[in-house]
Amino acid sequence: MLRRPNSILLIVDVQGNLANMVYERDLLVQNLQKLILGMQALEVPILWMEQNPRGLGSTIPEIADLLPGIEPIAKMSFSGCRNERFMESLHALNRRQVLVAGIETHICVYQTVADLMDMGYEVQVVADAVSSRSEANRKIGLRKMRDCGASLTSVETALFELVGSAAEECFKKILKIVK
Repeated sequence: MLRRPNSILLIVDVQGNLANMVYERDLLVQNLQKLILGMQALEVPILWMEQNPRGLGSTIPEIADLLPGIEPIAKMSFSGCRNERFMESLHALNRRQVLVAGIETHICVYQTVADLMDMGYEVQVVADAVSSRSEANRKIGLRKMRDCGASLTSVETALFELVGSAAEECFKKILKIVK
């Protein structure tokens, strides 16, 4: 079960033309926006990565505009865990639950999740907020992450898990975001 004091959101490589070519692109963007707004309402920290931004471009405005004051972490390795700056940022937060969303499911998302699992993190992949260029690769990525021990969740499941109760002050904020 996700807990606010122990969780972070990691957004992986939602960049340039690649972000516009993924399976169910519009749904992905809508779900990422809900997830980001929800994490902000719940005061859960967000880390944000970009794969080779010089080559692939920067994060699409629909996502980047929701993350003012947070700098993306540029990486060349497919797994964010092989990037020193990412690992320093992750360790500095001192949290053990990582909620992961982004693209591509079967490459950078999968490799990052597998490495996080190997390091002992509890990882939940937001299945309706990850994608790949093809539905088949998205499904393969989800299957591989589940096989290595990661849990699958959805935007609404994760947000309401973090809220915990309709009596919480933030419940109404989250309800507005998901509707």
